[in-house]
Amino acid sequence: MTPTPSFWQRIGIQDWFLTNENTAITGKTAALTPEVIYDYIIEKFRESVNELSFAGRVVFYHEFIISFNADDYHDFVENKQGIFGLIVQECVKKFYGILREYRAAGKVVAPTGSKWVFRLVSHPDYVRGDKGFIGKLLPGNNEKAENLRVTFIPRQTGIAQTFDVNQDILTGFTYYSDGYLEIPYDDELEMTGDDNPPAKKQAVARLETIIPDKQFAGKKVEYLMQADDLIVSGNDDPRDDAGIFKVPSDWVNAPHLHIRYNRADGKFYLASFGEVTTLNEVAVPRSDVNTPVWTEVPVNSRMLLNGIIGLNLFKA
Repeated sequence: MTPTPSFWQRIGIQDWFLTNENTAITGKTAALTPEVIYDYIIEKFRESVNELSFAGRVVFYHEFIISFNADDYHDFVENKQGIFGLIVQECVKKFYGILREYRAAGKVVAPTGSKWVFRLVSHPDYVRGDKGFIGKLLPGNNEKAENLRVTFIPRQTGIAQTFDVNQDILTGFTYYSDGYLEIPYDDELEMTGDDNPPAKKQAVARLETIIPDKQFAGKKVEYLMQADDLIVSGNDDPRDDAGIFKVPSDWVNAPHLHIRYNRADGKFYLASFGEVTTLNEVAVPRSDVNTPVWTEVPVNSRMLLNGIIGLNLFKA
């Protein structure tokens, strides 16, 4: 059986890129660090600007595929979950800083895509210490697939070599879901969002509905109660306020329930405006919207609306 050619053989650089046991560099290969990856991405971004820009227009890659040996990759991500996202944030900040300098110098800085894409990948033909870079412009999904610009750094020389290769060559790479990130491109050249966003507000309860309608067969609709007051309503309710849980069924009155969390005693209460409401198999008195009659709702309670819609309340 004819052996399958390696990645390097398929692109025609097997002889000079990979070393054999007689020419291999001895000694321990420098470990991958966040600083190494950050510097490498910034270096490739600057190179893309220098190689692709023309006529006063600044052109740059929007997708960055950074490839390593599989063992190098796993050593890097082990016990470093989330570090790639931090590296990407700092890279995009630096990208915008570089582009602002070009724009201030009168250059035209216009993107070829609507987002930044970053991928960490590995390949079985890479050995320890090998690094590779693949850049894309991301002009759009409807564009005809064209060759990619690929950069390799041989261990023997440490000097980058660049080739154009067909996209089919990427089939040999292994892509990891935790090594893929997208960030929308901001034409104001500023990172959007807060580096220290406020903590997400803790939900006070979780509501789970059981709907007999055919389209929801075998499914449950959940709602996280973020505020202390919540209105449970039906399809006929025209409101789309954050404090309204519209159950997608015609069997629910609009409105049907008002659920309230009392922080003073840590208990839940409800007032029913619907035709029929039962709480843990006990009928709840119907009240007027303007003069609610409150009934305590124990945690993990089961409600039934109009004898059809199941509604469970759980402490979040």
